[in-house]
Amino acid sequence: MGNYIRFDWMIKRLLRDKRNFVVLDGFLSVLIGRQIKITQVLESEGNQETEDQKFNRVDLLVEDDKKEKILVEVQNDHELDFFQRMAFGASKIITDYMKRGEPYAALPKVYSVNIVYFSLGQGKGYAYHGTTVFKNMFNDEDELKLTPAQRSKFGVDEVHGIFPEYYILRVNKFDDEIRQPLQEWISFLKTGEIPDAFTAQGLKEARDILRVDALSEEDRKMYNRYLENVRLALSLDDSSRYEGYVDGHIAGRAEGRAEGRADAMREMARALKSIGKMTIEEISIATGLTPDEISKI
Repeated sequence: MGNYIRFDWMIKRLLRDKRNFVVLDGFLSVLIGRQIKITQVLESEGNQETEDQKFNRVDLLVEDDKKEKILVEVQNDHELDFFQRMAFGASKIITDYMKRGEPYAALPKVYSVNIVYFSLGQGKGYAYHGTTVFKNMFNDEDELKLTPAQRSKFGVDEVHGIFPEYYILRVNKFDDEIRQPLQEWISFLKTGEIPDAFTAQGLKEARDILRVDALSEEDRKMYNRYLENVRLALSLDDSSRYEGYVDGHIAGRAEGRAEGRADAMREMARALKSIGKMTIEEISIATGLTPDEISKI
């Protein structure tokens, strides 16, 4: 990465501060296509865990001035069932923030924004948007619409405005061609750089707020340690997946991958212990190993 802080670290630390909402406001406004103004940070299931040692993913749940919920998730590591987790995450937000006894008309609108650094699914692009539409099964040109009364009551123009919407940015697939503001943001997510020519909403403020050299000495040390741990975790995970495939081959690849993953986590624990900057409990959170297992390494 370049002179600016990684987006997942921003979510962990800087973007939870109201003074820095302007950066996330800009990114989400460019992505979703309307002006977003965040009013508060909420708590998602992932946020309730210990964030500082989660290297593979991080998420942030916010509410905007329309009371809509936006879940932003950054995923570094490959996850086969990531689509299912996207669906679960959006559904859980609906149930968590739908008060008991409220009418269905009070259903909160949810946006699921997913920034992934691996090849999720199959496709030629790098930016995808998913909505819910209802097509006539016997006439492809006919789509179910809201009535005027429904549009007035629910405050939306289309059926998909009621259901969760999903955004997926496959950052590593970005082709570096920049013609519009969203591509400037994706370029930043991929390279960590914000050239002077970039004018997308939020990036101007990001130049000042998100510089590595603007961090305090303590935060800079934590950030550098985080980068080391991310690189180590991703490297070990790549190795474990490869070894698991080779050792297990076709029939036994699931078992081989599991064993490879366990070996990788033991290697990671050994490396983190050698660095000497983390407690046994912190290493346990990062690797999933028990404190007793770590002590024996």
